[in-house]
Amino acid sequence: MTGTGASGAKSAVEWLVSVAPDPDACRWEWERNPHGVALLPAGRRWDVLILPAELGYPTLDVLTRLVDRPGPVLADFGDARMGFFVPPGTAARWLGTGVRGAGAGTWIVVPYPGRATGGVRWLVAPDGMGTLTDAALLELAMHEAAGWIGRAGGVS
Repeated sequence: MTGTGASGAKSAVEWLVSVAPDPDACRWEWERNPHGVALLPAGRRWDVLILPAELGYPTLDVLTRLVDRPGPVLADFGDARMGFFVPPGTAARWLGTGVRGAGAGTWIVVPYPGRATGGVRWLVAPDGMGTLTDAALLELAMHEAAGWIGRAGGVS
């Protein structure tokens, strides 16, 4: 996981809970939930594009070569899927086979930044400044990653 440090984790928490209907209740849930997760609405400050891990991990590899730091990225409980945080409105416009979008009207499970959980986890934690992955850059990285997979005889 790409960390944010103690002060960065505090900033990341504030950035994340800013979308919660009740930020204090969200913090309370994070503190008391045995899994260290809370539900947050997508579509306000970010959308999430959800990729199968077979495509997501190579895509993250490409992104980290293209930019100093991509936006936040989550991995689910079984490492089957990854969620890339992108600008709000992206999910409504996204067309892509096998890619799901979480935007306005949807909720996502979000772990507390900087704290280990038994399930969903940050691969790239939020930086607290609102950095998101540019959707066009993510699409280019996905195409390059899919090319790698195709040449290696992987997922089609």
